[in-house]
Amino acid sequence: MDTSGITAGITAGVTPGDASGALDEALERLHGSGPERLGRLTNHAPMAVEALAARGQARSVHRWLDLYAPKLEEFPTRVEPVTDADWRAALGDPRRVADWIGYFGTQVAERPWREVLAQWWPRLLPGMYGGSTHPVIRVGHAVRTLLAAEAGTTAPAEPRVAELAHGLGYWAARHHPVTVRALPGAGTAAEALDAVPLIAEQDGGFPTRLARVSAVPEWAAEATSPADIHARLTELVRTATHRYATHGHGEETMLVHAATAPNAVLRTLPALPHDLWQPSLQAAWTASAAVTAMYAPATGVDYTPPGTFTAEEVMERALSHGDEHVIKLTDTALDVGDEQALAAALRAIELSAPLV
Repeated sequence: MDTSGITAGITAGVTPGDASGALDEALERLHGSGPERLGRLTNHAPMAVEALAARGQARSVHRWLDLYAPKLEEFPTRVEPVTDADWRAALGDPRRVADWIGYFGTQVAERPWREVLAQWWPRLLPGMYGGSTHPVIRVGHAVRTLLAAEAGTTAPAEPRVAELAHGLGYWAARHHPVTVRALPGAGTAAEALDAVPLIAEQDGGFPTRLARVSAVPEWAAEATSPADIHARLTELVRTATHRYATHGHGEETMLVHAATAPNAVLRTLPALPHDLWQPSLQAAWTASAAVTAMYAPATGVDYTPPGTFTAEEVMERALSHGDEHVIKLTDTALDVGDEQALAAALRAIELSAPLV
């Protein structure tokens, strides 16, 4: 199957070269910072600045980053190098995050980034639930900007290739597999998300809640062709984004990931061999379902947006608000592109505390 059309669709609206250089400059700034702060909270800045640059807001990247900068911590200290011989022992060890980033930095410097991604994606995919799914989301943003550069027939700038190394390294360090039982399946993504059993006690942090998720409905297991897999994953992203408008009040921050995690996988598909697409779909579904089980309210609410806005106006509102999760959900909503998706972004703006 020729995936050029899929790649073009995913990179539509993305500025390939970012003529201002703002994204490359921002990534260079950020690569001196660690992927987390306070030992557990994710550094969202690399994802947010990529989203802003991709949506025509490159002129605001540094201004936004200046506001976010107090949340950044210095790059962590290395423990010992990760090697091809002993990488399994370091997998899932957050103390080794600097070692992992260094390892992948060497890998992408010596080999084509697509080759590195194709080798490590199946190794990392079973553990995409660690770090509250942020590592795979960071990788999805990195891959989008690399694909956009290729679509614009320009070689990706070094900071963007390095960003993929940071994302993969963070993922390897926070690698955390889950095992869930398959419940009777549902037809549509909407029916499947509605059928997800909520955990009995919705309290505690992400790892605590994740440990309570024991089963999710089977969904889209019959999709095997690249076209069907892409269509089902697109459906999941659209449904999860729409659902935020009616269910985001359950937890305004964490429920964003029910949409942004599968969208990261969707953005990455064109860079992967086709034999990795089906397991990618299933991992994305499990992530979206697990986040739903952990944070969604028992019932939704009706939501009426405070007016009708264009996609550009919604993005500008998200930028003005400043919260990193609002920016990333808005970015995903613009990928979906319909009124319900824009309504979800506006709902996130209403529910979330602004960046100050």
